Amino acid sequence: MDRYVCSVCGYVYDPAVGDPDNGAAAGTKFEDLPGDWVCPVCGAPKEDFEKEK
Repeated sequence: MDRYVCSVCGYVYDPAVGDPDNGAAAGTKFEDLPGDWVCPVCGAPKEDFEKEK
């Protein structure tokens, strides 16, 4: 699964880990995160994330 990087702060969303503190269980693809999910570090919206190269 692809990892996504926050272009604001550099946080990496790793679907293998998820974001359990914010309701995203391990194994949750970035595309499957709710539309109102934000970066847990800086609060940037999903639109500010880019696929890791």
